[in-house]
Amino acid sequence: MNRLLDTPITYLPKVGPKRAQLLEKELGVRTFEDLLWQLPYRYIDKTVFHKIGQLSENETEVQVRGVLRRVEVLGRGSGKRLSATLRDSSGSIELVWFRGIDWFKDRLMVGMEYVVYGRLQRFNNRWNIAHPEIEAVGRNTRPAATLEPVYPSSEKLNQAGIDQKLRRQMSKALLEKLSEKDLPENLPSYLIEKLKLPSRFSAFRQIHFPTDTQQLRWAQARLKFEELFLHQLRLLQIKRIRKARNKGFVFEKVGEYFHRFYSEKLPFELTSAQKRVIKEIRRDLGSGRQMNRLLQGDVGSGKTIVALMVMLLAVDNGFQAALMAPTEILARQHYQSLSKYLSGLGIKMAFLSGSVKGRQRKQILQALQNNELHFIIGTHALLEEPVQFYNFGLAVIDEQHRFGVAQRARLWKKNPKGLPHVLVMTATPIPRTLAMTLYGDLDTSVIDELPPGRKPIKTIHWTEHHRLRLFGFLQREIARGRQVYVVYPLIEKSEKLDLLNLEQGIEAMSRAFPPPKYAIAVVHGRMKAADKEREMQRFAKGEADILVATTVIEVGVDVPNASVMVIENAERFGLSQLHQLRGRVGRGAEQSFCILMSGNKLSQDSKKRLQTMVSTQDGFKIAEVDLELRGPGDIEGTRQSGLLDFRIANIASDQHILQTARHLAIKILERDPQLKKPEHLPLQQYLQSVAGKIKGWGQIS
Repeated sequence: MNRLLDTPITYLPKVGPKRAQLLEKELGVRTFEDLLWQLPYRYIDKTVFHKIGQLSENETEVQVRGVLRRVEVLGRGSGKRLSATLRDSSGSIELVWFRGIDWFKDRLMVGMEYVVYGRLQRFNNRWNIAHPEIEAVGRNTRPAATLEPVYPSSEKLNQAGIDQKLRRQMSKALLEKLSEKDLPENLPSYLIEKLKLPSRFSAFRQIHFPTDTQQLRWAQARLKFEELFLHQLRLLQIKRIRKARNKGFVFEKVGEYFHRFYSEKLPFELTSAQKRVIKEIRRDLGSGRQMNRLLQGDVGSGKTIVALMVMLLAVDNGFQAALMAPTEILARQHYQSLSKYLSGLGIKMAFLSGSVKGRQRKQILQALQNNELHFIIGTHALLEEPVQFYNFGLAVIDEQHRFGVAQRARLWKKNPKGLPHVLVMTATPIPRTLAMTLYGDLDTSVIDELPPGRKPIKTIHWTEHHRLRLFGFLQREIARGRQVYVVYPLIEKSEKLDLLNLEQGIEAMSRAFPPPKYAIAVVHGRMKAADKEREMQRFAKGEADILVATTVIEVGVDVPNASVMVIENAERFGLSQLHQLRGRVGRGAEQSFCILMSGNKLSQDSKKRLQTMVSTQDGFKIAEVDLELRGPGDIEGTRQSGLLDFRIANIASDQHILQTARHLAIKILERDPQLKKPEHLPLQQYLQSVAGKIKGWGQIS
């Protein structure tokens, strides 16, 4: 059945083929439905008029009403402009045009009253508005709309004449073509009544051209709820379907490897949180269903030990396990720490990355396929076709947000006998609302306590004039036998950002900490893997006092003797990155410090980020502030996921709507899992329509 909403945008009045092509290129608008979902991002209250004499720096865009007193062309060549003076009873303002000069000059009438709207600027100690919206006041002038929509745009659209005025005309023409039947309900009527929501048709009309702020709020609430509710329903249904369909290998016994490690090798007593998480995972592994579990835990909470013990359960039950990490540094770190933990237990393991080549690589692949290896630790290299297992039963994926769904899916195919269990881990704490949205189809475990005996890291914010104090502090720590990280945001000089960079940093540190008294190691992303590894090992073995690095050390570095983390230009880092970097210290029994160095001039957001770091070490509190400051699309790992491309909802500011939506979605699926009841047919049809569009979405994790 052809829907009016599927009509190409070309057929809308005032569009045509050329404009349609540009709208598709700039905004992705091809059909009437695409245009309908091009929602205003703000509104101008056109009932408010400012007195010219009372304009102030606090206003950015203003609407004034006055009589035109002067119109003249000034300057020549590229400096040519049209200047006009608008006056009201309190003062005057200059109006300026740099384009369309002749057109405006012929149409502007001195002595006529005009309504003018635009961006307020100050030039030569006088207010002006460049390229204002201007309309003559006459007997036929329509009353201004209470709230006028402002749409997302681009320079190319404006240059082609597709300005805000035309965009409003297009939206108006579209809404005049549509009726209730073109926007049928996709929510059950009882939900609409219960939540007192307007109809879809009414919501779209009001969101484009609101009659007042109350109607606008109701329209926004309706479309936000609809989007979040349908998203949650889809995630929860995927979870149900997967649990019903995806049979998993049963790990029935806790065997010799697990028991020997627990009794002979475990370096410390497990926390109650670690014990709880292991029980949750064991329940999954014995259920006969494939495990898909997200393990969240703050930096240093002991996720690796939990992962290792789960991998030993796999071996005890005759299966092989893999641990995959996003970078070679992190993967090698895992390999080294697991080798140390498992020494003497008889577990055979190997490391595989892109840098392992030739005969060595061939031997590892053969051993894995012949069941001569229990564990394989590596990077993306584990996903490659030649990597085949004898009996693959468990995949542990660290810092999982750095792997795409398609990449993770390739792990599934590594065992033709069935689906391996999947445990995905992240040390980036995820706010509850973000977890519900990104990972709502996964079971979740949280390690919410740190191992006993760890001292809180003291976090200090210093500016450039504390530089000598910083050097003195570092010298004292090194004299006590401690080591220091110094992290910079850039590798080489950037003209755009006036930052201290790694090269300058090395020079400054070398002057303050000269050899042979001090030894400095250097690590950055452009070094060869072997050189990086050599420098890391110098620091890990205590042969270097200071490691000067870029954020390649954000994850995967474990040097208990390092007691100080200095982060240069800390205002340039995101909160989650600062928290990850801070987690590189505080791994030994000594008091550790994180020193945030910044410039003196800071934006409000930068101040809040640094104040948050100084005031708390709770990763989940930090993640909530990060979500609030940056929005969900910018949280690390979410932009590439495609799951947060909401058209109107914002999970940072719409948390209460998301929680309501999820609660109601759970209730509906409990009562009607197949959505077969008549009142749920619109929901079923919607889910069927999106299932085909999103290939394999949520099937992995």
